[in-house]
Amino acid sequence: MRHFQGEIAALCAAFLWAVSSIIYTRLGQSIPPLELNLLKGAIAIPLLLLTLFLNHTLLLAINPTAVCLLLLSGVMGIGVGDTAFFVTLNCLGARRALLMETLAPPIAAILALIFLQEQLSAGAWCGIFLTILGVAGVITERVPGGSDASADWVRGISFGLVAAMALATGAVLSHKVLATTSIDPLWAALLRLSAGVLVLLPWKWLRQRQYGPQLKALRSGKVIGGIFVAAFAGTYLGIWLQQMALKFTAAGITLTLTNTSPLFVLPIAACLGERVSLRAIVGVLIAIIGIGLLFSLR
Repeated sequence: MRHFQGEIAALCAAFLWAVSSIIYTRLGQSIPPLELNLLKGAIAIPLLLLTLFLNHTLLLAINPTAVCLLLLSGVMGIGVGDTAFFVTLNCLGARRALLMETLAPPIAAILALIFLQEQLSAGAWCGIFLTILGVAGVITERVPGGSDASADWVRGISFGLVAAMALATGAVLSHKVLATTSIDPLWAALLRLSAGVLVLLPWKWLRQRQYGPQLKALRSGKVIGGIFVAAFAGTYLGIWLQQMALKFTAAGITLTLTNTSPLFVLPIAACLGERVSLRAIVGVLIAIIGIGLLFSLR
């Protein structure tokens, strides 16, 4: 089990992101992407600090280069990537936004090959392809009663590409540090998240000057509770597990496994009374074969 700790951590993160994505989709109807990204970070950062304090690991011994790389990783992956993803979510809907995000794993694998000389076997590439193919099959299925009329295609695709590139770049930078130093994944999560939040504050200040306060929805206790649950599961635990995965397995494989969130959404949807089609089940089976291949190569 310890041999697969990176892969298992990535799949656990995917499950938590599946749960939080359902909540974020509903929250996005009343809270703008920038504010939603800031709120989840503002909740998760104190939780990470508290965990470090309880673990007696508040002191960080690491070289400045590694810290800078992790901060840059947070700016790209969380500050730019997550905000762009939330915009894509609002423009294209959850399924198409997640489809755009499946571009991140191959981009990460190519970046890791170019800049880190991290080579994957033909079997690993096949596993990545099958997993992405299965996930794509699930999330491209037509939803009964769905309509393309409300989709803002140009803006959604543009921000989707930005999100995929930023998420891939952030993952590769983080993997570089975690794979070559002894830094704890918890510290990596805190540094990345802090940088992601800080880079958004000037943007938030400019938007507030232009449009005024954007958080009227926070007057609702239900909305506040939803943000906390999503931030706890998807940001605090999810990013921690993602960093753990990046420490113990390749960046392309990590992003492939963390992007299996739609597979976990299916049983949740079924429990909520939604019909799960044969196509979705076939997509899950293909993705499972791909995941199995990635595990068998270790």
